[in-house]
Amino acid sequence: MLIGFRELLEERRAKGAAAGAFTCYTLTTAVGVLRAAEREGAPVILLVSEASYAPPEGGLLLAALGAAAERASAPACVQLDHVADRATIARALRDGADAVLADGSRLPYEENVALVRDARELAKPGAGVEAELGHVEGGEDVVAAVGAGKLTDPAEAARYVEETGADCLAVSIGNVHGHYAAPPLLDWPRLERIRELVDVPLSLHGASGLPDADLRRAVAAGTPRRRSTDSTGATSGGANAPPYGARMRMKASTNVSGSGRLASAQATSATNAATRASPSALILSESSVER
Repeated sequence: MLIGFRELLEERRAKGAAAGAFTCYTLTTAVGVLRAAEREGAPVILLVSEASYAPPEGGLLLAALGAAAERASAPACVQLDHVADRATIARALRDGADAVLADGSRLPYEENVALVRDARELAKPGAGVEAELGHVEGGEDVVAAVGAGKLTDPAEAARYVEETGADCLAVSIGNVHGHYAAPPLLDWPRLERIRELVDVPLSLHGASGLPDADLRRAVAAGTPRRRSTDSTGATSGGANAPPYGARMRMKASTNVSGSGRLASAQATSATNAATRASPSALILSESSVER
């Protein structure tokens, strides 16, 4: 069943869990993810990449994923992922996207804020807007990202969320998209401080490359007054903390012939982890399904 982005996060808050977010390049993959969500009784976010959506026929994929989500018994929503072009954001929202990730993380701070504000204005009632502060690199050594000063500053994150009205914040704490060139060294104190200062759901990208122990710790970091995310989208928090939702991205590698079955198996593992989170939600985001 289709569910709004913000509504999905609120549901995760109430359950003390996170939501897995899976990039779906085909309808077959999306069906596999939805089947896993149905088995686990957990909501999911179906992600559409900008590269998949940008061509003229890209709206067909978005519509197909929306139709599949509507017919599924598990709650699901469709989000356009990582886009900085205002016209593309507007078109996706007109085409029925439930949420967009307005990614201005490569822009100067004020331009990043302006992009997210514009996306917030474009979003129809009920549509969600995720934003990113502190760029999450792709396929790079974590040391390069840290050395470039691209980690999310907690105080700036609090100001950023207030100025943009974002519904969800993707953070950079030493995580990267894709494979890690060296064992990841996440900045846990930074995550905890962000969790203390920011009162919207957090999104952790690059979760598919993190070891299970880090995912569990990320979820646990959402306990009293802390927020965390894990590779499937699990969230956590404590009774004394305001409820938080979280989005976690996970990579499901597939081949062309078995994409639905493999995506389903991998999504089952991811959504299962999300349902075991402790109280207070956090979005774990980074699920890209490769063909």
